[in-house]
Amino acid sequence: MSMSKKLGAEFIGTFWLVLGGCGSAVLAAGFPELGIGFVGVSLAFGLTVLTMAFAIGHISGCHLNPAVSVGLMVGGRFPSSELVPYIGAQVLGGIAGAAVLYVIASGQAGFETAGFASNGFGEHSPGGYSMTAALVTEVVMTFMFLIIILGATDGRAPAGFAPIAIGLGLTLIHLISIPVTNTSVNPARSTGVALIEGGWAISQLWLFWIAPIVGAALAGIVYKWLGSED
Repeated sequence: MSMSKKLGAEFIGTFWLVLGGCGSAVLAAGFPELGIGFVGVSLAFGLTVLTMAFAIGHISGCHLNPAVSVGLMVGGRFPSSELVPYIGAQVLGGIAGAAVLYVIASGQAGFETAGFASNGFGEHSPGGYSMTAALVTEVVMTFMFLIIILGATDGRAPAGFAPIAIGLGLTLIHLISIPVTNTSVNPARSTGVALIEGGWAISQLWLFWIAPIVGAALAGIVYKWLGSED
């Protein structure tokens, strides 16, 4: 598959992840009487990855996430030469998804960004959790996400079920960590909406790049040992 097609797939997939996942939070989570709540938002994020894994997994691998690309590279599943282009496509896709979401959301009278599904800690954490709690959460949740991805896509795993395991894994991660950080585990997802919200969201964005990448890299190292043949 050509690099241009791989990058196009990553752009579209990350666009869908941000529009679908963050869109469910911005447009539907708090809708009077019919709001889907944080359980619905968790499911929405999982569904974006599940649907795209089936749609573009055979084209680009369906990373949709700079941390996933780093984790796969460290785990020996992805060439380092493709890392920077993949991350660029993912970030641009996340920004495009956030921009389209903003156009839709701002069509409602009296619209205010109100965080715009951004990730945060301290006073910007949904549950008021500290920076340390947010850092640990993002490292551990991304670590587990990559363990799921690396294990489910292992050649010895049951064939054809990886998208389901990965999508449900991301749903579970959101169910755990939305109260802490509004759940990132994905720097591209965090960047797109932070640029719309601006201010505090951009000032805290560093954590939502560093922590997921650290967690993903650790998972790549661990799974190299865990999944190796004795």
